[in-house]
Amino acid sequence: MLGIVFNRSPIMRKCFYIMLDLLLIRAWHIKRSLRQIRNILPDNAFVLDAGAGFGQYTYFMSKIGKSWQIKAVDVKSEQVEDCNRFFYKINRNDRIRFEIADLNTFCEPEQYHLVICIDVMEHISDDIAVFQNIHSSLKPGGILLVSTPSDLDSHHKSFICEHVRDGYNVCELRNKLTQAGFTKVEVKYTYGLFGQISWIISIKFPMMMLNVTTLFFILLPFYYSVTFPVCLLFNLWDVCVEQKSGTGLNVCATKTQETH
Repeated sequence: MLGIVFNRSPIMRKCFYIMLDLLLIRAWHIKRSLRQIRNILPDNAFVLDAGAGFGQYTYFMSKIGKSWQIKAVDVKSEQVEDCNRFFYKINRNDRIRFEIADLNTFCEPEQYHLVICIDVMEHISDDIAVFQNIHSSLKPGGILLVSTPSDLDSHHKSFICEHVRDGYNVCELRNKLTQAGFTKVEVKYTYGLFGQISWIISIKFPMMMLNVTTLFFILLPFYYSVTFPVCLLFNLWDVCVEQKSGTGLNVCATKTQETH
């Protein structure tokens, strides 16, 4: 239902992106990281959105990197088609394109300055092979940005059935990225205590109610008018205060710069 509503026009789709950006704490962390990374990338950087989904992060990157050449890939053809139509309508298809691709086999050697991989790795069994493909696809000095659940994520275990693992341990994820060839790996927890509460209030409970009855869709504006301010404060806390633990991980890994 939500997909049908927000695909009606570019304005509605932009509203959908804004809603996701405000409600999802991972979006707060990813956008913050991308703003920092932007300062060290060339103006005409080549970027890959690996597992682009609805395309909200591609859209954000197209705004902060006015000259970035962005390729976004996903295994779902309907999402690829929807995103290509949207970016065509907003006149950004000259430097942004979506393609169907499987990250298990996708590799374009030394093509990209930046690769983002958001909420993807928990769905992939052979994660080391995918990390190796991404490492090969990055230029020397290139950066990989990953967001994925941690092994402390008890909520998603019962809420999402598509995951092939129950989340990553920090040491496990760092070791796998090192094994793939990355030499500098920074891992931070996201979705701390307040972040988890915000996720339950803003995402889990509404989705559960919509699964019970679509009539709850009518009540959503009233529900969020009460809960939304609280969730924003909790999200802000999660981003601004370093989390000692959490149900999510934000990872930045760098490919070694070639030396001569």
